[in-house]
Amino acid sequence: MARLERAFAEEALARTPFVDRALADLRAALDQVEGQKLGGKSAEASRFILRAIARMLDEA
Repeated sequence: MARLERAFAEEALARTPFVDRALADLRAALDQVEGQKLGGKSAEASRFILRAIARMLDEA
């Protein structure tokens, strides 16, 4: 998240509706009861979202 926030601060990456939705989806997927492992569809969704965000950061 630090890399993402730095990209926003440096204006290397713009907040778009897609980025905001992806981050909201990622937060929802990661919103687990403390101590509970991320699994199933939440884990799969998180990996997909993180890969998309990483590509955007690499292209910035």
